[in-house]
Amino acid sequence: MTLSFIVAIGEDNAMGVHNKLPWHLPKDLKFFKSTTLGKPVLMGRKTLDSLGKPLPNRLNIVLSRQADLAVPEGVLVFNNIDEAINHLSDQEEVFIIGGGKIFEETMHVADRMYITRVHGQFPEADTFFPHIDHSQWKLEWEEAHPVDEKHAYAFTFQRYERIAL
Repeated sequence: MTLSFIVAIGEDNAMGVHNKLPWHLPKDLKFFKSTTLGKPVLMGRKTLDSLGKPLPNRLNIVLSRQADLAVPEGVLVFNNIDEAINHLSDQEEVFIIGGGKIFEETMHVADRMYITRVHGQFPEADTFFPHIDHSQWKLEWEEAHPVDEKHAYAFTFQRYERIAL
């Protein structure tokens, strides 16, 4: 199984403000959808809350320590990351989609990162992606997108693979 992060982050590692994205980038949303479609997505409870509903055509898994967490039908809940990953061990690729604590707790086991680097600073942000030790990662691909009528920020899609030691 390949354990992949997929995330959009600002140049200051900002990911969110008040449980929402600090930007609206339609091409990034399409990239997220096309990359994760048909594959399991693993997230924290706050990320599920921010989505408002489970992502369609994907197995949605939520990590929460809350014993009686009410989730929509079809969403699986695990109280620790190891159980969730073990449950998904037969999958080809699993996507961790947030939030910040989940990324931090799984950084040491992730195999791949799909990062949309949003070229801007977001001082109002209250959720951040953890520090990346670039000595452990190799940039395999990137694709730049300029500001346009639908995108207030320039951004770059990037894919990193963990360097085997």
